[in-house]
Amino acid sequence: MPREFPIGLTPPDWLVRNLRPQQAPVNRSALARASLAMALPLALGLAAGRPAYGALASMGALSGVIGDTADAYRMRILNIAVPQLFGAVGVTLGTLAYGHGWYAVAAVTGVALVSGMISTIGAVASVSGLLLLLNCVVGAGLPLPQPWWLAPVLMTGGGLLVLLLALLAWPLRAGVPERAAVAATYRTVADLLAAAGTDRAEEYEEARRTVTQSLNQSYDLILARRARHHGRSPELTRMLARLNAITPVIEAAPAAHLAARPLPPEIPEALHRLARAVETDDASPPPLRLPLPTTETARAVDHALRHTAEVVTAPDVDPRGIDDRLGRPAALGIRTARAARSVVLSANSWRYGVRLAVCIGIAQSLVSLVPVARSYWVALTVTFILKPDFGSVFSRALLRALGTVAGLVVAAVVLAEVPLGWWDVPALLLLAPLVPALTPRGYGFQTAAITPVILLLSDILNHQGTALLLPRLNDSLLGCAIVLTAGYLLWPESWHTRVGDRLADAVADTAAYVEAAFGDGTDPSARARMRRRLYRDLSVIRTEFQRALTEPPPTGRRAAAWWPLVVAVERIVDATTAARVRVRHGAPPPSTGEIAQVTLQLRELSEGVRRAETLIAVRTDLTGPAGSVLEPLRQEVAAARAITSPH
Repeated sequence: MPREFPIGLTPPDWLVRNLRPQQAPVNRSALARASLAMALPLALGLAAGRPAYGALASMGALSGVIGDTADAYRMRILNIAVPQLFGAVGVTLGTLAYGHGWYAVAAVTGVALVSGMISTIGAVASVSGLLLLLNCVVGAGLPLPQPWWLAPVLMTGGGLLVLLLALLAWPLRAGVPERAAVAATYRTVADLLAAAGTDRAEEYEEARRTVTQSLNQSYDLILARRARHHGRSPELTRMLARLNAITPVIEAAPAAHLAARPLPPEIPEALHRLARAVETDDASPPPLRLPLPTTETARAVDHALRHTAEVVTAPDVDPRGIDDRLGRPAALGIRTARAARSVVLSANSWRYGVRLAVCIGIAQSLVSLVPVARSYWVALTVTFILKPDFGSVFSRALLRALGTVAGLVVAAVVLAEVPLGWWDVPALLLLAPLVPALTPRGYGFQTAAITPVILLLSDILNHQGTALLLPRLNDSLLGCAIVLTAGYLLWPESWHTRVGDRLADAVADTAAYVEAAFGDGTDPSARARMRRRLYRDLSVIRTEFQRALTEPPPTGRRAAAWWPLVVAVERIVDATTAARVRVRHGAPPPSTGEIAQVTLQLRELSEGVRRAETLIAVRTDLTGPAGSVLEPLRQEVAAARAITSPH
């Protein structure tokens, strides 16, 4: 009989969560692009007798591979091209500052402040800020080829090669990623309906979260294009109409689940057939064969499905009758001005920018005072760890150290066994695909994949072989230590500000949604947009909590204590949507007094969450007429207020 480990040897939950790989599909096209885009410049450089030029272009391609995450072709232009422009500015500033002592330290620190502030705008700005600082650090720490403009051209050219390869299939596959995304949303909704009404509560909750993520992705893909076309494209209008058409089905799912009666299998199967029609752009799928509905919940699902089928099979759609459920995006100039104003006035952007600048300043000052081989790696490590959208700072520092060690093992074999020259090309062909393959698995896996690639390219520039390994390890560990002290321990992020305020805002928005759901004067489109934004906000909050759970005590323990409240708020939104669907399909509407009672309790809960550092149980007496559609909602609100702190 095997012996059990002593309790003291059991790893803590936060460590297990950090080390657990995430599940993600493998994008074979991205693997091929990474392999070709990174190996081709090196081969051209070797053929021209300028291997250093090829290595710099391959480094630029590596940054393009990291940003090659979008599905839609238009979004790939933004995700790859815009960060490359910022990267070119960064390496130019770094090259001009190289060799100027403390002026170079001040310049890189200033760039770090700007990089950190713009990184808080969004995903594209985050990668742009990353490349701005990374390339600035490289330019300030390495003697790059002259004249000053050559390195920016080479590195930007390598990144744009990734973009060119990503756009090759655009003429043949225009619109395919968007249709695939909408079809995937239909399939996630089918899985949600298959779990609705069953006793598989966890499966239903997971399916609902998957629907939210898929719906967010689909709207982002389509609205990114619609913002440019302004509704003139019939194809985009039709895709947006099909995406909107699934909303009533999503709204009917909570009502079906609360009815505690599984739906007939013909219903999710019908959605799968509609998904195939959307993906193939087939306007004449087989007619629906649905069972006769016998309850108000069944009627809601039946009505929603038939409406979806009508939209999918409609040959033409009037763009004037289509809204986007999230609010139509403003023009690019307006959004840019808003983002700039937000960066300058936001306390969050200043807080992150200053923290990044302090850590970079310490790193640059330290390596200026103490001789450190390959000193720029210290600042590069700090930059990679202190990213606002990669997870918690503590977790990234831990995973960076572990990933670097794993990557150095691979790099040791490559540097010891692969001779300099043309043999580096097939080695890079094999190593490059590991970056897009392992990046979705987690930050530590990404670090392990990038490390041997960077060392191989560095060896081409410096010809130091395995002598690069120990300095790389020392510099990475030094960078991790700087982040853990100056970027983590000395900046104890307020739990109240980071998560508590966001959750309090979501509860207050839920109260407003309850009022809008049963108010006669609320526009249906405005109500739909409110619900979509609320689900999106809750998805962001859930992500923040999951990041916090990977941190050691007390932050991780506090996140675990608050986690049930996040789930409770999601269930409140579901119960509100289910009640609204029941009223729309024949149930008696709730009285004004019932609505006021629930919203009052929610607003009190919001204020309590905003003020409290730990959760405190609040006894609440929520009663109402027997059989009211709000009874499940009252139960969920009472359950939310009854959640207690473990203290």
